[in-house]
Amino acid sequence: MRATSVLTSGQWPASREVGHIVADFEQRFRRRFLFDTQAGWSFLLDLREPVRLRHGDGLVLEDGGIVRVEALAESLVEITAFDDRSITRIAWHLGNRHIPVQVMRNTLRIRAEPVTMDLVERLGGDLAPLTAPFDPEPGAYEQHG
Repeated sequence: MRATSVLTSGQWPASREVGHIVADFEQRFRRRFLFDTQAGWSFLLDLREPVRLRHGDGLVLEDGGIVRVEALAESLVEITAFDDRSITRIAWHLGNRHIPVQVMRNTLRIRAEPVTMDLVERLGGDLAPLTAPFDPEPGAYEQHG
């Protein structure tokens, strides 16, 4: 069985859901990949180009069924800073190093990696560990879905 297209979260009827997958950040940026559903059956994601799959997206199977994408909760840290200038400076340094960053309302989220966490602390950031789905900003050359 193959999935050949993606429907954005909220743009497909839940009545067509035939299963779901749970995938981390890297597994959710694919063109071609063999996924195992939570129910134990497999299907091939077979797209023309790589797509960033987001929590709630639907993968359309050849028979019309839809497999829901669920983002795996990962070990992250939430970054806050003393002021807007500090958080902007931290964001610039993370981007300069091509570190995936999820931009929230007043905070940033990154994966809990010791080297990156040390950098953020040296730049004056405060870190709070959490476990949550990771949905970073797409790269500059990645198409928005």
